Amino acid sequence: MRHFLDFEKPVAELETKIEELRKMSEAGGLNIADEVSKLTEKADRQLRTTYAKLTAWQKTQVARHPQRPKATDYIRALIADWTPLAGDRAFAEDAAILSGIGRFRGRSVMVLATEKGWDTESRVAHNFGMVRPEGYRKARRLMKLAGRFGLPILTFVDTAGAFPGIDAEARGQAEAIARSIEACVEASVPMVATIIGEGGSGGAIAIAAGDAVLMMEHSIYALISPEGCAAILWKDASNATIAAEALKLTAEDLKRLKLIDCVVPEPLGGAHRDPQAAIAAVGDAVQAALTPLLALDTAALRARRREKYLEMGRETIT
Repeated sequence: MRHFLDFEKPVAELETKIEELRKMSEAGGLNIADEVSKLTEKADRQLRTTYAKLTAWQKTQVARHPQRPKATDYIRALIADWTPLAGDRAFAEDAAILSGIGRFRGRSVMVLATEKGWDTESRVAHNFGMVRPEGYRKARRLMKLAGRFGLPILTFVDTAGAFPGIDAEARGQAEAIARSIEACVEASVPMVATIIGEGGSGGAIAIAAGDAVLMMEHSIYALISPEGCAAILWKDASNATIAAEALKLTAEDLKRLKLIDCVVPEPLGGAHRDPQAAIAAVGDAVQAALTPLLALDTAALRARRREKYLEMGRETIT
């Protein structure tokens, strides 16, 4: 059953009516194809109109849609011969980050991805995609391993942020994030990061500071969630809609500010309406971003990456 967001109510009503008519036709042998066709066209127009003018808060809701494809879906569809790799070799395995080696369109790669989970059991198992220090230390270990064997790094990001628990802070959460970002910047192989849903805070940047950063059309990427921002500024999380606009967290905003490199178009109505098409589009975008990077040597990659991040914000500051 499709889950509709609050602002999709007009579309939901039309699609519910279409489904009712189809059931009536099947049960009574009625020929109502013309009526269904008209309603389908009307629903498509309504959906197109709605998604053509989404606010930043509505984009946030789409990015968090419970039926949106998760990291596991991308790995299954895009990575062949998947071999999971686990553990930080210091404390524990962190299931919030999926990691391993596989083949992306015939090329061996290292993959790191934050997994939120798709039902209650899996969300708890993956800690809702909120990574602990051992997860970032695992990511750092595997980025170094990728460099040793010349494997390009692909990351898929979907997290509200790093885990904020006392145990994570006690084990050096901030240091682990900083070291993971350092590993991204210092990587000796090409790195392509894709924000597939929610890119929250340093927890996302820790595995997204790559040579190319892609964002899906209805994903978000910000230093804090709209609710967290509102709670700090106004002591009231209900002002999240205002905060979302101010944060400039949409793919279009970030592309305009030159903080990301590419916006990957989604199917009409979001990736959750046609997961296969959305995942295929991401695969094509990753391939397009990775191909020119493969021609660069380590020194050129590092110099290019360094300049990329030093350049961010320079125009705004001046």
